[in-house]
Amino acid sequence: MIGVGATVVVIGAAFIQAAGNDPVLNMALSVSVPTKYQGLVEDAGHTCPEVTPNLLASLLTQESGFNPKAQSPVGAQGIAQFMPSTWESSGVDGNGDGKRDVWDPEDAIPSAAKYLCGIAKDVKDVPGNKQSNILAAYNAGTGAVRKYGGVPPFKETQSYVRSITSLADQPAKGGKPGTTIRAEQGATAVNVAQEVLGTPYSWGGGSESGPSTGTCCSPLGRSGADIRGFDCSGLTLYAYAKVGVTLPRTAAAQYAASKPIKSKSDLMPGDLVFYGSSAESIHHVGIYVGGGYMIDAPRPGTEVRFSPLDSVHDLFAFARPIHSASKEI
Repeated sequence: MIGVGATVVVIGAAFIQAAGNDPVLNMALSVSVPTKYQGLVEDAGHTCPEVTPNLLASLLTQESGFNPKAQSPVGAQGIAQFMPSTWESSGVDGNGDGKRDVWDPEDAIPSAAKYLCGIAKDVKDVPGNKQSNILAAYNAGTGAVRKYGGVPPFKETQSYVRSITSLADQPAKGGKPGTTIRAEQGATAVNVAQEVLGTPYSWGGGSESGPSTGTCCSPLGRSGADIRGFDCSGLTLYAYAKVGVTLPRTAAAQYAASKPIKSKSDLMPGDLVFYGSSAESIHHVGIYVGGGYMIDAPRPGTEVRFSPLDSVHDLFAFARPIHSASKEI
């Protein structure tokens, strides 16, 4: 969210509805941006020298995953997660239609760039990395950055800066077999999963091509044979196929094909969340989106949705997929 004293709202925590369609890996930006917003990001990303299209795209990915209807529990709104008071003072009429609408990306994206440029001026004399200071001020306020002489010692803000920086600085090329996914690939996988929010759960459903009818039967006897949709590992299989990463079909096998993440501070959007009492007994997987949330297909009778990480009681591990093959997307 934006505003002095704001705490981080990472991707997922603010979501109420699905993001826009057609996420692609924009080669000019080298960050995943829905097609409909690419021009806006490119244009607004040249508002001032301190703001680049990559930086702006990475920030919007972190704030809302490009969801123009995102709304946080504390009131942050729209694709750039402006607090109402900050929008009142900093929002612009980006499309020239005579009104400033926080829910309209044509206004909110240029406003976010302008706001970043204003912050850049406010913290230009603060020691340290200029981009990190700008992002920290966007999250925690310029007062905090000035007070601490750089990125404040707040875990949320430090994680926020690290996540956006890693995404903004990554090139958009394929991965080599045996290497873990990069930040922009994880963000793209999240965007892909967002596109299928609301798709029914289907036991055994889902493939690299998308939702499919499942099989019979779940441990409680529920069949997916007449339901077109995803089960938990079918969803992750599909999302990662769209970024050129081939995963095994089952949750346990996907864990075996991923690199465990030991510290929560190292998590990034797109990492996988596994549940079970051991590696052999893993029974559920979701896609981490930040802020204590994941996208998952929980169980029969539900649908693909955002779920708190503690919605399943036996969290076992976080892990990052490893390339088994490399291909362009």
